[in-house]
Amino acid sequence: MRLLHLAFAFALASGLAALLIYIIGVSHLNETLELWEEDLEALRTLQTGFRKCVGANGLGLEAVSGKDYCEVTIQFPADTIPKWKDPKTGELEGLSYSFNLCEAVATWEQVRNSTTILTKEFIDALPHGWEEYAWRRINKGVLLNRCKNKILCVEKLSLVLPETPPYLPHQFDRCAVIGNSGDLLKTRFGDEIDSYDAVLRENGAPIQNFTEFVGKKSTFRLLNRGSAKALDKVAELYETGKEVLLVKTTIHDIMSKMIQEIPILNPVYLMLGASFGSAAKGTGLKALEFALSICDTVDMYGFTVDPGYKEWTRYFSESRQGHTPLHGRAYYQMMECLGLIKIHSPMRADPKRIVKWLPSRSTVVAAKTASDKLLGRVGAGSKNPLAACSITKKQMKRKPESMFSLRKEAVEHQKYVNGATMYPLEHNPGHGHLCTVP
Repeated sequence: MRLLHLAFAFALASGLAALLIYIIGVSHLNETLELWEEDLEALRTLQTGFRKCVGANGLGLEAVSGKDYCEVTIQFPADTIPKWKDPKTGELEGLSYSFNLCEAVATWEQVRNSTTILTKEFIDALPHGWEEYAWRRINKGVLLNRCKNKILCVEKLSLVLPETPPYLPHQFDRCAVIGNSGDLLKTRFGDEIDSYDAVLRENGAPIQNFTEFVGKKSTFRLLNRGSAKALDKVAELYETGKEVLLVKTTIHDIMSKMIQEIPILNPVYLMLGASFGSAAKGTGLKALEFALSICDTVDMYGFTVDPGYKEWTRYFSESRQGHTPLHGRAYYQMMECLGLIKIHSPMRADPKRIVKWLPSRSTVVAAKTASDKLLGRVGAGSKNPLAACSITKKQMKRKPESMFSLRKEAVEHQKYVNGATMYPLEHNPGHGHLCTVP
């Protein structure tokens, strides 16, 4: 009996201690980050609208609030039959996924202000950029002597590193990102896809013989490691060389050799991207990231997002194992209900479909401000976009005619950032930018 009393007293003391720590922690958090009532109201509004949006547009998905205004869990109906198994554990994927709305809003708004093409300007501005970043992340070739010889290193990488960004935020109006899912064969989206200002495709996905389903227009093509190593075969799809090839991995000697000797007529660039942590991964997410960094609006086709589509297939080949379909679908639904993208699929085939309960632009901006404070981001709370710059360097000289050919929205964005170019700093604790200014 005495042991029971002691155990109860210990449990009570532990509970009170935990409560006290929580109260002190929350008080310290609010005091440090200065979350005002309007910040909390913005997060409340975003989360409430988000739940309604998922319920109205998610084809059976449900969004449930978590322990705070940032956490939400997207749940699939109980009768959903998962098909994908974790190759390491053998376990089927789950039917619910938790996401942090604050982190998503803060990161994706950062993407909208950033350039996602790797440039010489960026590497020049990094401390020890050529010796560390260029050698470790781009080539890793022993012949370059760790890029200590900058002239040799620049010469080696000149085929894929432009001096300054070839594309700027809001350079295009309407853009379409085309995935490789077999569900493209269920709907003839071809003419609709060709109506966009820019179309981005993935890896070696063919167009010939599939134009009524996938269209024939192709502005950009994002390549993963395997496709980059077979760059000559990918480039053979387009004899005109007009399609821009974006490589999301490191460049190797064999790839440089192909560009020089085949020769490959297409422009080739390397991707510099933001960090999404444990979010849905894959070429599709990086393609959306690039599109969001240069386009006003982004629509996605050919991703396995409908609940009735069970198999993970390509439209041009047999079934395969791939990324977790349910996790990916949940993440893309989150993106749609944050106003980042619009999903098109066999069950969402109406091009005039209206996404209900989307957040207003003012709500997103206010929620981004609150999220930056809560997450301790660089420049949190400031209305000056350049407050997010962790590193600021002088800009390389731009071609004077380049600004005159930009659309009005792109010019207005350049005025908003005072002519600066903002590059995301990977794995930066405060998710700051490297900024080059005029």
